Amino acid sequence: MARAPKSSDSGLVVAGWREWAGLPDLGVPWIKVKLDTGARSSALHAFDLEELAGERVRFSLHPWQDTDADATTIECDVHDRRIVRSSTGHTQERIVVRTPIALAGQVVDSEVTLSNRDQMGFRMLVGREALRQGFLVDPARSFLAGRAPKEIRRRNRGRA
Repeated sequence: MARAPKSSDSGLVVAGWREWAGLPDLGVPWIKVKLDTGARSSALHAFDLEELAGERVRFSLHPWQDTDADATTIECDVHDRRIVRSSTGHTQERIVVRTPIALAGQVVDSEVTLSNRDQMGFRMLVGREALRQGFLVDPARSFLAGRAPKEIRRRNRGRA
């Protein structure tokens, strides 16, 4: 990320309502995320979910918005299973994984639920449990930590 993150008087990193992040342990260097203080947990787009022996899960991820280009297959440990209520009020059981999120120059450990977010505007939501680890969200601003390189932004818009 190009710009040094701004800090508030409280020492928290100020981030916009949308930012570029990375999931280093999952091999995803860039993903545009929505910071969602209304959501308790973080959620990551996952499809072709396959539960494996030994409490592991394999899934695929489309990291870019509105395109299925550059699908990545990920395998990791299952941390938990939880009933989650979606923004539409429906409940479903989701697999939860633990993974670091690189956001605004910080790396925070996070519990992330896996769900198909193909029809959603963002492939990942970062919820309150991750944000409470040192972030203040400015809902009037975007990309306070800087933008991804131009080639990444073009891929995200389907113009690779």
